[in-house]
Formats: sequence, C-alpha cells, structure tokens
Amino acid sequence: MTRSIDYGNLMHQAMRGLIQNVLEDVAEHGLPGQHHFFITFDTMHPDVELADWLSDRYPDEMTVVMQHWFDGLEVTDDGFSITLNFGDTPEPLYIPYDAIKTFVDPSVEFGLRFETQDDHDDDDGDDDEPDAPDPGPAPKGDAEIVSLDRFRK
Repeated sequence: MTRSIDYGNLMHQAMRGLIQNVLEDVAEHGLPGQHHFFITFDTMHPDVELADWLSDRYPDEMTVVMQHWFDGLEVTDDGFSITLNFGDTPEPLYIPYDAIKTFVDPSVEFGLRFETQDDHDDDDGDDDEPDAPDPGPAPKGDAEIVSLDRFRK
C-alpha cells in the first residue's frame, strides 16, 4: 500500500485549532468589538451535550450565536462548553470541535465550513462524492467560506 499525505484531514485539524485559539482568547478577554460567531454543529455527534428539548427540536444540526450574552465558556483540546440563552432559558452546551460544521464571524466576513467525509472507504464502486451541504445564506454580509473539497482527490 502506498502511503500518502491526507491534506484534507490536516487542514481540518488546523482549522479546528484556529477555532480553539479564537475561543480561548474570547474565554480570557471576551468578544472584541463587533465580533460574534455563528456556529453550526451536528447535534447527533456522540459527544455533543445539550438539553433533550433542544436535541428534539434540532435533530440533525443546530446553529448557535455567541454575541451579546453567553456564560461559562470553557475551552479544551477536544471542544468547548458554554451556556447560551434560549428564549430566556439559559442552557449549557458542550460542542466538540469534530461536531462543528460551520464557524462564521460575519463582522469580519470570515467563515470555515467542514465538509463531511467518511472515515473509511466503502467498496461499493461509487466514487462520486455527494454535494456539499448548503450552509444557507451568510448572516450580515457575505462571509468567505473556506471549503476543502477542491483539495481532495
């Protein structure tokens, strides 16, 4: 078997490290200026922790906003925990970096999108990749979404 460099996974690790660095700075110093984040994540990821009523309401994915009010932001090497307000009800969440689908800071038109990929190759003879999910309209302006599909073979 020929060894190859998996640039797609290396880029995902680097981008998740960037998110970790940003969140560590926010945990220590707060959100600077007009910065705020829209974070979409897979609610079915096995390590995601959220209230049952939220997982019932968002059975596949959920987008949260870190802007005016959040509490208890704790950042680890694997993910972050945070308490956000849902209709005047504070709810704690734990989001592993591996569950994040998009991370957008519309104040500076910056965004990352993590494409889904299988961790193993299927031998079904179908080499077509599915289309990337549409992240929907970019909030407050057009954030540049970085997609890794173009670098995959």
